[in-house]
Amino acid sequence: MGLNHHYKVLLLALSILLLWHSTNASEATKGRWDTLLNSTGVVAMHMALTHHNTVVMFDQTGQGPTGYRLPARRNGPRRYAHSVEYDLLRNRIRPIEIESDTLCSSGSILSNGSLIQTGGFGSGSRRIRFFRSCGNGRCDWREERSHLSEDRWFASNLRLPENDDRVIVLGGDNVFSYEFVPKRVPNERPFNLPFLHNTYERNEGGNNLYPIIHLASDGNLFVFANRDSILLDYKRDKVVKTYPRIPGRGSRSYPSSGSSVILPLSHKNNFDEVEVMICGGAAYGALAAAQRGNFLAAKRTCGRMVITGHHHRWEMESMPGPRVMNDMIVLPNGNILIINGARHGCSGSNYGSNPSLVPYLYKPKRPTGSRFTTLASTRIARMYHSSAVLLPDGRVLVAGSNPNHQYAFGGVPHPTELRLQAFSPANMARDFDHRRARNVTVKGRRNEEWVGYGEEFDVEFSLNEKVRRNNNDDQVVFTAYAPPFNTHGMSMNQRLLVLRCNKLVRGDGGLWRANVVAPPSSKVAPAGYYMITVVNGGIPSRSHWIRFIHV
Repeated sequence: MGLNHHYKVLLLALSILLLWHSTNASEATKGRWDTLLNSTGVVAMHMALTHHNTVVMFDQTGQGPTGYRLPARRNGPRRYAHSVEYDLLRNRIRPIEIESDTLCSSGSILSNGSLIQTGGFGSGSRRIRFFRSCGNGRCDWREERSHLSEDRWFASNLRLPENDDRVIVLGGDNVFSYEFVPKRVPNERPFNLPFLHNTYERNEGGNNLYPIIHLASDGNLFVFANRDSILLDYKRDKVVKTYPRIPGRGSRSYPSSGSSVILPLSHKNNFDEVEVMICGGAAYGALAAAQRGNFLAAKRTCGRMVITGHHHRWEMESMPGPRVMNDMIVLPNGNILIINGARHGCSGSNYGSNPSLVPYLYKPKRPTGSRFTTLASTRIARMYHSSAVLLPDGRVLVAGSNPNHQYAFGGVPHPTELRLQAFSPANMARDFDHRRARNVTVKGRRNEEWVGYGEEFDVEFSLNEKVRRNNNDDQVVFTAYAPPFNTHGMSMNQRLLVLRCNKLVRGDGGLWRANVVAPPSSKVAPAGYYMITVVNGGIPSRSHWIRFIHV
């Protein structure tokens, strides 16, 4: 009897040990999901990271009651917060007031770290808003007296490489123009863009809303809508290049909602080569079919194209499965995380089905056919109106999902989702901590908090292992990441740069000092706050903020 008991105890211990090893092995290859909060109170339809390590989230003022009430105005109705600020370190939510309706709006992070937010629905369609996180939990939204020239609902927003923090706001629902904020002259007119007329499909909800915009390293703008793309010289209001159509039927733009990134820019070619990648989207006729309750399989293809130079061709490849309403996040080591969305249907109120619970990891430097791997699955559906952003500690914050007209927690195909999650990619597992750079500090030579374009700055860190300076996987790389404004699968202004390291010197006790060079111009990296990461053999450190500025 006693011997039997000992065998049972030993068997239980062995089972626990095997489970522990299995869990850690899975985390080291597939990543890990963690629930941070059971409720954010507000659906994260829009999300942006600030350099104070907070994340601002907001939905729409017409969404109905949320999880947070605002102080009642005298003799007025109950009011609810539709925006919150999430403190990463304290894991705490602070409700903040936003006035006009921000449904399906756009935004950018300015050079001082403020969020500029443009457009929306109804009363908010021409509004311009600012949110400046100040680190003390007291900052609020501010609405400008000036307005946009046209209604900007489902428009896109991009920071321009200029000294005065101008942004371009392009497109919108049945709007075929672009304009600039702030206005340089009173009543500055919008600029008509025939490309938006030509890509509009009335019977399919437009299929060119939320146009994809990327800043090329020559200062021109890559604009993609539906299946077509151009290079726009916004200073001369001139299309300077028309690219080949991406292969395949169906669309990549809202409501067909694929997603896009610029692949990492590198000092090795002086940041001159710019390659765009677009993944997912909806089948031809997806919107009309979804309105009849028939959800067509989404697109499973991705296209890559170098938009600089003179020869342009889409290189096509297939994801492990179909995907629409997906988010694409550039990780510090240059790999791409594809997360959120659905396998069938398109964007819109309950127009998607069969949630995509499995993220994909894409390694752009591998040969075609071996670039995709599947990661750990989540149990939470992230459908229409979900979002994702990269955090300084290497995790990806995932929130939102509400394809309903109001908050609905039952009796609908896809209930409102308020849980907040973090996805840790495999290279954040403890198995790799012995290779992870720690105690990273970044200092400019003239000022600790900022660096001028082309200037050298210092990065200090510690490593537990010997660093080999060669061209294999153990190479130490320094990257700079521009945090985006994320909504509807669009990570506006997202870009990652691999910076030049002039010298890497080892000191005592595993300490290292690197002499790193800032990007050469604002065309390569618009002025503002960037996350600097030390990547050792593909394993990222915790990121440190630095500001690139015009001197």
